[in-house]
Amino acid sequence: MKKIYIVRHCEATGQPPESSLTQKGLEQSQELSHFFSNILVDRIISSPFLRAVQSIQPTLNHKQIQLELDHRLAERVLTSEVYPDWLRRLEETYSDLELKFKGGESSKEAIERVLSLVKEIINHESEHTIIVTHGNLMSLLLMHFDSEFGFEQWRMLSNPDVYELSIDTQHTEFKRIWNG
Repeated sequence: MKKIYIVRHCEATGQPPESSLTQKGLEQSQELSHFFSNILVDRIISSPFLRAVQSIQPTLNHKQIQLELDHRLAERVLTSEVYPDWLRRLEETYSDLELKFKGGESSKEAIERVLSLVKEIINHESEHTIIVTHGNLMSLLLMHFDSEFGFEQWRMLSNPDVYELSIDTQHTEFKRIWNG
């Protein structure tokens, strides 16, 4: 059975790729390291966004694992436009996976992107992998495995958050394991 720990980054100063963690986010990254201290981990793959890398850095240091960066874990771009009703538009993308706004990525495209990485992880020799990503992409990945996971569940995600995805030849299941 493969275990993939899907981690949403800690509290950050903003949304751009170069946004760093807040002071609280840096403290949360230490909590995350403590959380993973007794969990077997063979591999850690992160979004290249600074807030994701900073979130997992203490865990990397503790586990002495080399970080792998993968653009497929970068946050989904909803649109290149500025919409005052962006939240409503985001919600629409959970019910219409093909919906795509100017300069953005549809939910279906984002799911396919992250699933390509998950398939590689499944075929890799490592048994226990952490992937560090962002809330929207995390929720879309979980929605792929359970159609009941959607917009409202995305809204309830915390920073950080951790879900354990268990995959074997017969079935796939996930559960929230973060209690911070």
